Amino acid sequence: MTIFKEKLEEEHLTISEVKELLAEIEAERATDEDREMRYELHRAIEHVNRFAQLEAEESRELAEELEEHEKVDTATAFKIVDLLPQTRDELRAIYAQERYSLSGEELDAVLNTVAKYS
Repeated sequence: MTIFKEKLEEEHLTISEVKELLAEIEAERATDEDREMRYELHRAIEHVNRFAQLEAEESRELAEELEEHEKVDTATAFKIVDLLPQTRDELRAIYAQERYSLSGEELDAVLNTVAKYS
């Protein structure tokens, strides 16, 4: 027997935005002495603290600016924001599973947008 749950909504978040949300949860838990922080939550907080490189607002701005490029969809924009690729090869790795690839000029345009924020 398989049970499927209906997906009600989906929202893309950058790792920086997740860091901000988890910081709020961590602060709430710190004020409640009876409530321990679960291992998974602790690991998630460690992860975002290690890998979030931009402020939440900056990361959202970058994602929106990246989406203005013709071949950057929403999901890809958020991957780019989280990884902040510095080279064509790093950016190509993000596009490795897509049905299309970017030309050298398109890669450079995306990298120039990322460079404004990193």
